[in-house]
Amino acid sequence: MNPKLLFWVPVALRLAFAAAGVGLLWWWSGPITALWVALLLVLGMALVQLHYLFQLSGWLDNPQSAKLPDGWGEWTPVFSRLYRMRRDDEKNQAELTEWLARFRQAMHLLPDGVVIMDDVLFLEWCNPAAEEHLGLRQDRDKGMRVTNLVRSPDFMDYLILGRYDQPLTLSFRGRKLIVHIIPFENRRQILVTHDITENERTDMMRRDFIANASHELRTPLTVIVGFLEIAASEHLDRETRQAHLNLMMEQGHRMQHLIEDMLTLSRLESLDHPMRAERVDIHTLLHRVQRDAQALSVGKHDISLEVQGGDVMGSSDELYSAFGNLAANAVRYTPAGGKVMLRWEDTATGVRFVVRDTGIGISPEHISRLTERFYRVDKSRSRETQGTGLGLAIVKHVLLRHGATLTIESTPGQGSTFTVNMPKSLAAVQAA
Repeated sequence: MNPKLLFWVPVALRLAFAAAGVGLLWWWSGPITALWVALLLVLGMALVQLHYLFQLSGWLDNPQSAKLPDGWGEWTPVFSRLYRMRRDDEKNQAELTEWLARFRQAMHLLPDGVVIMDDVLFLEWCNPAAEEHLGLRQDRDKGMRVTNLVRSPDFMDYLILGRYDQPLTLSFRGRKLIVHIIPFENRRQILVTHDITENERTDMMRRDFIANASHELRTPLTVIVGFLEIAASEHLDRETRQAHLNLMMEQGHRMQHLIEDMLTLSRLESLDHPMRAERVDIHTLLHRVQRDAQALSVGKHDISLEVQGGDVMGSSDELYSAFGNLAANAVRYTPAGGKVMLRWEDTATGVRFVVRDTGIGISPEHISRLTERFYRVDKSRSRETQGTGLGLAIVKHVLLRHGATLTIESTPGQGSTFTVNMPKSLAAVQAA
């Protein structure tokens, strides 16, 4: 039915009933009484309308706390519609608040920085990543110009030129950032920062690794190729030929060990080779490590072993490689007649493996970099000891896979102590 009819038909009926009542009263009591009754009815109806208008005005002034009346007559559907509108509005507002909270949470969790600015670059909002990247503070810097907060000539040039179709690579506060500015609406701009510091570091490590590996392989290959060229172009006596063959074999073994260590590192870093924990017979493993160290020493060192702790859960091959590298380094960097002490013992926090030597020691400035690939304290001595430069890098990755840590203490000229600390969670008794 037409909304107008729905409104006016009940009104007309009520007026008709009122007029009929007044007419009957006119006939029954006379015109004076009927007119007074009609006047009172009109006044009453006007007061009712004014009362509901007053309540409606009060509700409009404070729609959140004021209560809507039930109404009478045509006020009943009016107040019903207003109540439904308020209920729908509250529902929409609750949904909007929820979505806004989700948006803010998502923006807070983004690894990229997001800064919202107006058309004159005044800060309106930023997420925690942007605060970390650019040194901003939402509570402190809101309403300030971003150009006064991010003091970088490159950033200023980027804003002045306004070529936002190309990102800016910005070095700022010890970080390397990719910066985008995205205009939106008419008076807003979004500044997005992406931290590529770790990517740059990884790329540099990769380049260094390739360069170092190439250098390490080039030296023995140069020796082998040189001797082969001599052998091919000259007639050598048996003794000289045998000496050359021995040197080539030595350099070939060196390349073989280097490639094996590189493959070991690759396997340790690969997600496709997760560690399969097994019970490791520490007594047997450490005696193997001792025998290998004695073979490398060729009787030039006093190598002792003390086992006072229990077995652990882990990879036997990986732990053998890590412990063997530590023992081999101790032998290589300890002069003849020195001592190398290997000890396995329980501690309050787990178990530990200690390698102590009386060797040449390490200067403090080198200790933090010892586990880097191909890092050498003394390159000339490293060539003499036939090390690949990857042993401690392998140790680091094996310990990371086992949740263990390595601490290094050293005094130049007096010796070094390498300690592997393994947590209680790896103890075989608990894991069994």
